[in-house]
Amino acid sequence: MINVIDNQYLGSITYYKTLFNSKYVELEAYERHLKSGFSNRCCIAGANGLITLSIPLIKGRNQRTQVSEIEIDNQQKWQIKHWRAIESSYMRSPWFEFYKDDLKQFYQKEYTRLFDWNKDLLTYVLKRLNWDGSLSISTNYETDLPGKVDNRNKITPKNYLQFPSIKYPQVFEEKLGFLPNLSIIDLLFCCGKTANQHLV
Repeated sequence: MINVIDNQYLGSITYYKTLFNSKYVELEAYERHLKSGFSNRCCIAGANGLITLSIPLIKGRNQRTQVSEIEIDNQQKWQIKHWRAIESSYMRSPWFEFYKDDLKQFYQKEYTRLFDWNKDLLTYVLKRLNWDGSLSISTNYETDLPGKVDNRNKITPKNYLQFPSIKYPQVFEEKLGFLPNLSIIDLLFCCGKTANQHLV
């Protein structure tokens, strides 16, 4: 069964759990941009609490362009800000040194389209999780998906905390308590090579 899913920016742990347990995943490339979705933002844990990293878009978030055509506003130097936030949040995590050089390269390369940025990060994370499935991209938009599972935009900033959370040790847990369903990089930096065991 093919799992059709939206393309998110370092999606939440629930997002990755949804696709990790699928043999075939198809990224939706032809739907209209959802301005209240996770396509250009993710959540991480900082020393003072939840941090939302948001990628600026040309024409802003309120647009009806198909997702594969959405362009990033690189005039705002967002990659520098995002990487600094990630580094300051996770430099004391057990696995930050292991992943940081690979991940930092994404924040040093300029991307024009949001879809390409998200797809490359997704491919990298799935490789690090040792996912053995097949990833493809949709060729057109379909309302009905016979023979497929439709998980497009099921996980949003409005509902992501409603999904069951996976428990694991977090960097600032003693200070903040456990913060559920953060970006997948929180799980990677905290659990490393055993991160995939939490997604089964």
